[in-house]
Amino acid sequence: MTRFLARAALLGLLVLPATSAWGAEDTTSMRFRAGMEAIGAAMRAEGDARDAHLDRAIAAFREILIDRPELVRVRLELARAFFLKEEDTLARRHFEQVLAGRPPAPVVLNIQRFLGTIRARRRWDAYFGMAVAPDSNLNAASSESTIWLDTPFGRLPFTRQGDYAPKSGLGVSIWSGGEYQYPLTNRLRLRSGARASIREYKGGSFDSHTTSVDLGPRWLIDPRTEASLLATAERQWSAGTPENDRFGFRLEGQRRLSPRFSLSGRASALRRNCRDCDWLDGPVREISLGASWVALPTLRVGGNLGRTWTGAESKNWRNASLQAGLGATLALPAGFTVGARASLRRTDYEGRGSAHNTIDGQQREDRNRTLSASVHNRGFTVAGFSPRLTAVAESRDTNAQALDYKRNRVELSFVRQF
Repeated sequence: MTRFLARAALLGLLVLPATSAWGAEDTTSMRFRAGMEAIGAAMRAEGDARDAHLDRAIAAFREILIDRPELVRVRLELARAFFLKEEDTLARRHFEQVLAGRPPAPVVLNIQRFLGTIRARRRWDAYFGMAVAPDSNLNAASSESTIWLDTPFGRLPFTRQGDYAPKSGLGVSIWSGGEYQYPLTNRLRLRSGARASIREYKGGSFDSHTTSVDLGPRWLIDPRTEASLLATAERQWSAGTPENDRFGFRLEGQRRLSPRFSLSGRASALRRNCRDCDWLDGPVREISLGASWVALPTLRVGGNLGRTWTGAESKNWRNASLQAGLGATLALPAGFTVGARASLRRTDYEGRGSAHNTIDGQQREDRNRTLSASVHNRGFTVAGFSPRLTAVAESRDTNAQALDYKRNRVELSFVRQF
């Protein structure tokens, strides 16, 4: 115990009170000691026994953080347990949150060493998710029933014909991916990865599937900077039929400016081939910048800004887009985590007039807005996953007649917590 207290004093982090009138702090201290003892036992064990001790430590620290997410010392030991178990994605996330608690310089230095090891030993990375997704407007349809057209007799109103109304439905969404990095030298890796996403609705008319593969080198430029150059290929299906193929190159980079703030960027140059719609074939170029800031041990903020240029055989469908987004997640007591995000996208087309049903020969201009809010409880998990409820409101305002829309959807997904 003396050795443990000396270590806690050296770290200079939050020391947990031993008792309280209601016994809550005593329970916290007991769980913390149990977690520390489990880590100690794991250091003396091997194989399955070692993993079992680490699982007990993770469970003990997790129980504390459900109600007390602000306890930096507990989060540090949770991160260390994940590191020892080589669950590096979770370890990195919790180490970054510890840094937001402004620990003493020796602790910062040790965490940076942990993060450096995670970065260097990274080999496999995989993810999987699924959601049930009700949607109020599957076909992104406008409810506008009348459009105005110029005729030899002047501008006249016409009533839209056919089944154009918005359609609602309940869908299922599944996404997964994986990547392996083969070490070529101390600072050079060969990345290879694949991803897939599926969204399906009753009847199949609004189903969408996407698969993609990447291959290329990753350079560890210095302890804070890395870059990758990837050849990429992607195929999209709509209603069960191949619709688009895209292939080309993507450049990615990341720079950690401080222990809590990092920047990322990407630039891509792709070629799009559209099945049964050759007039949409052409280059697609994109550049974007992202930022991540761990403001507090319980608060993470992120944002992005990007520009996209889409070419096409038909001049009417060439366009340029500017998009921006900002979001945050906050861990609250009682196990709740809430999140919110807002994004804007402005798209300007070269096409005008009758090509897009705009009036007075105007060029088409779209404004897309998306707002989302999510909530889940960290205390309710199944195999480390918690159900998350997300509500999304999306709208498009445009000067192209009958192409504006509003849609609302809700997703019940499952996210990895600990």
